Amino acid sequence: MNKLDELNNYVLSCKRCGLCRNRTNTVFGEGNVNAKIMFIGEGPGEEEDRTGRPFVGRAGKLLTKMIEAIGLKREEVYIANIVKCRPPNNRVPFEDEAEKCIVYLRKQVAIIRPKILICLGATASKYIIDRNIKITRDRGKWYKKGNFYILPTFHPSALLRDESKKRYAWEDFKKIREMINNV
Repeated sequence: MNKLDELNNYVLSCKRCGLCRNRTNTVFGEGNVNAKIMFIGEGPGEEEDRTGRPFVGRAGKLLTKMIEAIGLKREEVYIANIVKCRPPNNRVPFEDEAEKCIVYLRKQVAIIRPKILICLGATASKYIIDRNIKITRDRGKWYKKGNFYILPTFHPSALLRDESKKRYAWEDFKKIREMINNV
């Protein structure tokens, strides 16, 4: 069993916060364990909770199309979330929930060692880049932290709610494509 599988087994029985009480499945993450790029979202939705897989609902289908639009396959990247259990009614995770769960994400990043982290939405950006980040203001700007290049962009679900944001997300994804070729 590899380190990622060991960590996933630990997450399966996690009870560090109250989100565990209502989950159907934990949603650990999936993809290439040697990925150069990792996409990080907020937390599982209803479909993800049902299947135990990240980004498989409507937003996930859009994310897959966006990844393919820059010449990658979903299987080439790694996809994870800040929290591994679905918050009730898909609400934003509370700070204590995110703080207790992000240790797992940090371990995933340490094991996979991607070069690029893409923060999908405000919640991921807040916990990965800076607590004061504003996704509308700061999306599309590269940040360098340690060995990582980090880019915040809109969450695919935000694009489904407001199609006018799609052109900005496309600009961000073109920056991702360019960065992949330079790291």
